Amino acid sequence: MLKQIALVSLMGISTLSFADWQVKVGGSVISPTQDTAVAGVGVVEADHEFAFTPSVEYIFGDTPFSAELLLATPINHDVTIDGVNAVKIKHLPPTVTFKYNFKNSTRFTPYIGVGGTAFVAWDESERGPLTGTDVKVKEDFGFAGQIGFNFQPADAKNWGVFFDARYAQLSPEVTVKAGDVTAAKFDLDIDPMVYTLGYSYRF
Repeated sequence: MLKQIALVSLMGISTLSFADWQVKVGGSVISPTQDTAVAGVGVVEADHEFAFTPSVEYIFGDTPFSAELLLATPINHDVTIDGVNAVKIKHLPPTVTFKYNFKNSTRFTPYIGVGGTAFVAWDESERGPLTGTDVKVKEDFGFAGQIGFNFQPADAKNWGVFFDARYAQLSPEVTVKAGDVTAAKFDLDIDPMVYTLGYSYRF
């Protein structure tokens, strides 16, 4: 009897734990919107990149509110100086947004969200005009905004497709050293738009 009660309880907890969760699997285009003019160096700019970007979303019961955590495989940005490749930067962009979902009678559910994002960089590889220098990119944190929609086909029970666009306010500090001498220090304005298309599955 106790075993049956324990089993039923565990099944109930499991149902509660997953009933309000949604996972999303998509591909993204990361498109920087800014460049940086550095005196004595030139115009520094990060290029566009593609990334695999899964996310996890928690829906707050029957309310229109949810919270989403965007994850990603490591992203490699080629950074150019006056159009010439100068450094490759690997980074992760964990982003949390709190969303409002516009529920309606159609199968489209538009949503908007605001939150915060991070730029966690490592493994800077110098090349071209920066060969022989030491480039370090500092972590950065900023505002994030999101707008998009989820569409559930008529024959779908739990899954759907989605598209959204995010804006991330990011300007990580870059330090370039030649030996022990700091040759340049500046904020690299990236402020990317992230366009994502993928599948969603709600438990």
